[in-house]
Amino acid sequence: MHLTLKKKWFDLIRSGEKRIEYREVKPYWTKRLIHENGIRKDWDEIHFRNGYGKDKPLIKAEWWGMTEIDGFYNILIGDLINEKI
Repeated sequence: MHLTLKKKWFDLIRSGEKRIEYREVKPYWTKRLIHENGIRKDWDEIHFRNGYGKDKPLIKAEWWGMTEIDGFYNILIGDLINEKI
């Protein structure tokens, strides 16, 4: 799973203050997070990038799952695995 973030959110995840990333339940995110049969997709890692491009800062964290509450997908962020700043 790859997600691009603004610096504010990237830094909060990096510091450990932010443990959940939110995405609104819309067709764009549903297609990426849910299989056609309705089962949630599962990954080992989440890759957070601050901006676009391979030279931008990157954090790899454990994927701890996902819930859906009040019209948002709540992506649970586990321990940080690696970072390239």
